[in-house]
Amino acid sequence: MSRQNYIFTSESVSEGHPDKVCDRISDAVLDAFLTEEPEARVACETFATTNRVVIGGEVGLSDKDKLGTYMDRIPDIARACIKDIGYEQDKFHHATCKITNLLHPQSAHIAQGVDAGEDKDEGAGDQGIMFGYATNETDALMPAPIQYSHAILRRLAEVRKSGQEPLLRPDAKSQISVRYENGKPVGVTSIVLSTQHADESQSSADIRAIVEPYIREVLPDDWITEETEWWVNPTGMFVIGGPDGDAGLTGRKIIVDTYGGAAPHGGGAFSGKDPTKVDRSAAYAARYLAKNVVAAGMADRCTIQLSYAIGVSKPLSIYADTHGTGDVDAAAIERAIPKVMDLTPRGIRTHLELNKPLYQRTAAYGHFGRAPEADGGFSWERTDLVDALKSSV
Repeated sequence: MSRQNYIFTSESVSEGHPDKVCDRISDAVLDAFLTEEPEARVACETFATTNRVVIGGEVGLSDKDKLGTYMDRIPDIARACIKDIGYEQDKFHHATCKITNLLHPQSAHIAQGVDAGEDKDEGAGDQGIMFGYATNETDALMPAPIQYSHAILRRLAEVRKSGQEPLLRPDAKSQISVRYENGKPVGVTSIVLSTQHADESQSSADIRAIVEPYIREVLPDDWITEETEWWVNPTGMFVIGGPDGDAGLTGRKIIVDTYGGAAPHGGGAFSGKDPTKVDRSAAYAARYLAKNVVAAGMADRCTIQLSYAIGVSKPLSIYADTHGTGDVDAAAIERAIPKVMDLTPRGIRTHLELNKPLYQRTAAYGHFGRAPEADGGFSWERTDLVDALKSSV
């Protein structure tokens, strides 16, 4: 029997966090290549520090003559990301930071394992394990601590960018500790918010006065009490932020990107990877399946694990765990999953329409718990498998 009364904590980071700046640039490069060719291959990594951005990795187009043209566009893509995030600091400015592009063509040895051929379907881009998770504790079927940590920072970014709060700056972190009773979230015991601000004259109390109304707006009405602890800019001044304050790297916020530590993680990052990379696409598929299991009323919580081998199309294993909350046997769910969805890399990409330039928007505030969009964005958040799962089980 799992514990029913406890406190659980998750954190989020803003789009201006150094690692998220890098995730955004990597996904913007991916979107640019997918715009040119839906089957483009991209594995893009970004590093950022004071006045410097370095972009590396491998890319592939069927028309290799076009690669040079796209390579020339990379610095402008990176600068556009930095500008949209809002960085105009002396030591990290979208117009003046130095950008080095070290992208190169995809390895032929990797391509031969992934590409489809006369006698084989398209294989997975790497080996690995991927997890998806869903819980009915929020409307988005996400764990409450990570969902609300994201929501706080997304709201602060909105008022910063609109000019409503001109003293806020792009780099920020949030963290909330949620109290559970009988397995359900009922309140917040502590709130941690660190945000970059405009000048040295602003105290922690000044920043709290700015951010507290928006935090209260985002959280459920009765979750904040007199006992809730507030820690706003607890170290004091936070003027130097972003890559000037701390170096950033693509793929270093994998727990922020997923379930805030409430579920297992296979270890693979998402940003900068095209959907032949099952680190990304199969993790999306696992979330999609877990969410539909919960939406179908088969369980209050569900974890799905998938595993793959490089160059092999079919998943090696499918595992389901309903954590003792299931109305349907987990083994029956495992048998139903391949009946309702083709889990080969191509099957996932086709079912979820992943060969589109939809990835920049995923780079901050979580890949999961977002609303599906009309153009196919966040397609893995749909609950359109409910009837098929019920019929299969």
